[in-house]
Amino acid sequence: MAANMYRVGDYVYFENSSSNPYLIRRIEELNKTANGNVEAKVVCLFRRRDISGNLNTLADSNAREFEEESKQPTPSEQQKHQLKHRELFLSRQFESLPATHIRGKCNVTLLNETDVLAGYLDKEDCFFYSLVFDPNQKTLLADQGEIRVGSKYQAEIPDKLAEGEADTRIQEKLETKVWDTNNLLKDPQIDQFLVVARAVGTFARALDCSSSIRQPSLHMSAAAASRDITLFHAMDTLQKNSYDLAKAMSTLVPQGGPVLCRDEMEEWSASEAMLFEEALEKYGKDFNDIRQDFLPWKSLASVVQFYYMWKTTDRYIQQKRLKAAEADSKLKQVYIPTYTKPNPNQIMAPGSKPGMNGAPGFQKGLSCESCHTAQSPQWYAWGPPNMQCRLCASCWIYWKKYGGLKTPTQLEGAARTGSETGPRGHMTRQEVQGLSPFTRNEGRAKLLAKNRQTFILQTTKLTRIARRVCEDILQPRRAARRPYASINANAVKAECITRLPKATKTPVKTKVIPRPSLANIVKDLAITAPLKLKASRGPPTPINRNQASTPRVGQSLLGKRGFESAAGVPYPANGRPYTSGMRTTSQSVIKRQKVSQGEAPNPVVFVATKDTRALRKHLTQSEMRRAARKPHLMVRIKLPPPPRSLVMPLLPSSTSEPIVLED
Repeated sequence: MAANMYRVGDYVYFENSSSNPYLIRRIEELNKTANGNVEAKVVCLFRRRDISGNLNTLADSNAREFEEESKQPTPSEQQKHQLKHRELFLSRQFESLPATHIRGKCNVTLLNETDVLAGYLDKEDCFFYSLVFDPNQKTLLADQGEIRVGSKYQAEIPDKLAEGEADTRIQEKLETKVWDTNNLLKDPQIDQFLVVARAVGTFARALDCSSSIRQPSLHMSAAAASRDITLFHAMDTLQKNSYDLAKAMSTLVPQGGPVLCRDEMEEWSASEAMLFEEALEKYGKDFNDIRQDFLPWKSLASVVQFYYMWKTTDRYIQQKRLKAAEADSKLKQVYIPTYTKPNPNQIMAPGSKPGMNGAPGFQKGLSCESCHTAQSPQWYAWGPPNMQCRLCASCWIYWKKYGGLKTPTQLEGAARTGSETGPRGHMTRQEVQGLSPFTRNEGRAKLLAKNRQTFILQTTKLTRIARRVCEDILQPRRAARRPYASINANAVKAECITRLPKATKTPVKTKVIPRPSLANIVKDLAITAPLKLKASRGPPTPINRNQASTPRVGQSLLGKRGFESAAGVPYPANGRPYTSGMRTTSQSVIKRQKVSQGEAPNPVVFVATKDTRALRKHLTQSEMRRAARKPHLMVRIKLPPPPRSLVMPLLPSSTSEPIVLED
């Protein structure tokens, strides 16, 4: 019952999405709407995954400085990864959320120098913050409300003096005496002098033009002269004159006129006081921000002094009563029952009602993306639907509460590109999908157009061994025909480790193909390279298509060029000779396709000739597939008309070499 009761000031989890982590908020107000629902006005706290990479770098440097100053024990890599999930960033952004979206309480504290960071990992639902995030300006600033604990702020207490030992310290350098209790004056004499000082202050205000405007009546001037600033000045005058009343009187009223002492309450105007009250309502007791945004012409000491004097006025008492009456009319606490509805990301058993996020059709044998376990009472779909990733029950709860996984994985484990960005574990789902190879072609084209850095994908030894040992599970031929389907590499490697002791120890027979040296290849290319002949230009294409007697041949790189005959024999588009009774039709005009820069990043293009494309039509579909699987072998093509055999390379990119004909 008490766990489901939420009060003002509690840090709670809010759920705004079934697949995203919880939002962490602090309840400021609980308001009841007109339709009877309860809304919570909350303060927003942000995670590392919610801020940019540059701000993550700034937070990392701040964390390193904190570890050096507080002499924290060196954490492990996994502890560093999980500590980033426990760090939050406070903000001054408010929002209203339905109270029914609350999913539990958590504890958020300001990071202190005396805290041990590893201790936060031992506590459930425990977070810390040390920086303030401004969502509008996109900046991180140190929190001004930190508790100043340590050798920089606390005095060092000297050892106690022994009995009879004299204090050798010079007291005048350590402190300044402002009042001597062993003076020669009696209390009635001191009180009489204070009355005289108040009278002099009232007279001085009557002579001052600005004071007479602010305090037009006599009792207002007398009340201002009776404030503490006048009494402090009178007692300080007695101390400076060695408690001689005659000298002190002459000091109060010098030759130029009476001394006028005014505090911050008199120095500030009514408009400045209104600005201060407005700033106090917005920022609270954050005097730095009050001075910076509302009263930049005032000093910080002046703002602080005015605050404590303002608290003694009737204005403060009236505002306090109004706030108390307003607080009484608002809700103090609200009871939210435990949320028991099933999560749509649950992977349901076959035959039951399927969930969302691609839950049906998950492959068997998939392990948890975080802890790599293969057994769990309940599984949850996680990440992009086409990746078919899932989490076990405990890792799903960790993901929802802390906004990350216990260990780095393929989607969030590797480091971001470059050393200046934070770990990918704190990227949003949109960023992860943007870097995923399963995104749309348009996005990949833009990515290739912006970044053309060369990269290489190199497999590990265990992966190469798993391809041979677990060939029945991996099915490489089937996977090659379906490159868009994902493969659970973790499950394959785990099965490989279990099969390795039982596998045969005989070495795998491999066929070694002798490869010529680079010098020989360059020499052969130089000898066999043909001269580029200038292609003859055909007749101009008529404007009216009905007048065209021959089909229009497109010169596009991607479109097919039309042809009519090969070796003097006419051939249709399917590569088979015409028979009697068949009509030939001209090919349609192929629209020129624009090759985007991202789709073809390689500037070298090989264009097949017209005769080469005509000869390809004489290959059957099975022969084309067989040739594509073995591009290093030569293919022999027989043409129907005169018996010839043509030896040509298979690769379209190498068709720029001359065709060798044999009788």
